Amino acid sequence: MILYNVTVKIDTKVCTEWLQWMQTVHIIDVLRTGLFMDAQISRVLGQDESEGITYAIQYTCKDMATLQKYSSTYAPKLQVEHTERYKGKFVAFRTLLEVVDKFSVTKEEEK
Repeated sequence: MILYNVTVKIDTKVCTEWLQWMQTVHIIDVLRTGLFMDAQISRVLGQDESEGITYAIQYTCKDMATLQKYSSTYAPKLQVEHTERYKGKFVAFRTLLEVVDKFSVTKEEEK
């Protein structure tokens, strides 16, 4: 499994509007490509927020071939939409992670 992580530092003046747009439009558009299993958005804590709030958006897909299809077919248009809408108000970088193993705690193990 591959995690496609996009870290964005967004200007505090547009942060609330950006977060709403990400939750109701952009992330949904990415998921509608049918190439990702799920997504989550998290606020990065412990950062200097004087110039902006930092978020990490993580999309999960099954393999690198799926991510490559997204990158070549859908990402350019979706990234342009984001850039045009928030030009000069954000910085972003992308990270790819391969899931090596996944763990969870069942109710019985919590006791």
